[in-house]
Amino acid sequence: MTLDIRRILRILPQRPPYLMLDRVLDLQPRRSARGIKAVTYNEPFFDGTHKSSPVLPPTLCLEAMFQLACVLAYASDAIDTTCQVFVFAGVEGAKFRHPVVPGDLLSVSINVSQQRQSVWQCEGSVAVGETACAEARLLTAIQDAPHA
Repeated sequence: MTLDIRRILRILPQRPPYLMLDRVLDLQPRRSARGIKAVTYNEPFFDGTHKSSPVLPPTLCLEAMFQLACVLAYASDAIDTTCQVFVFAGVEGAKFRHPVVPGDLLSVSINVSQQRQSVWQCEGSVAVGETACAEARLLTAIQDAPHA
């Protein structure tokens, strides 16, 4: 199963500049997902970096993994995004191995290692080509949306 940006926007509440997925290339419900994010220089988070050597803040690699885990959870279970939300419940073993710069095409991967009720534990990674950029174990949870 693949998802384009229109379908991703229906699932996730994040919007640019913090939408960290452009396309989901492969999705195996309850098992794994792969997605991509094209990194461009005109994104606002580069304004806070040194202009001669702009680098994507490494925590945004974690955000990309989290967003892909949320899309995977959504595709695996009947979740009503009008009354339920995804929350970033934890991260362990995060490693940032290589900087991400404008012009890079991020390959984001998630593999489910455990799922209990509404909590998903996943192994995630971000790479550019064959170069590993980040990896982590993530916990994401599905909760009732707070009432406004």
